Amino acid sequence: MSEAKKINYKDTLNLPRTDFPMKANLAQKEPEFQKRWKKIDLYGRVREKSKGREKFVFHDGPPYANGPIHLGHLLNKVLKDIV
Repeated sequence: MSEAKKINYKDTLNLPRTDFPMKANLAQKEPEFQKRWKKIDLYGRVREKSKGREKFVFHDGPPYANGPIHLGHLLNKVLKDIV
């Protein structure tokens, strides 16, 4: 039995051309994000914008804490996304 010839299919695929890197490198970029957010006082701006609004607690625990996934989980996530 002969060894199968390896075929490179990359050139046969219609993939989008993008300048985005293949990896996000979040561990390296997170400090840059935090520096920028601090510089523009992002947290302070959010707090100022929400000043005077009613306070609430948004609970979103483990996805399937009460057993196997079912349509109730889907409904819960969709409703939270809408709110």
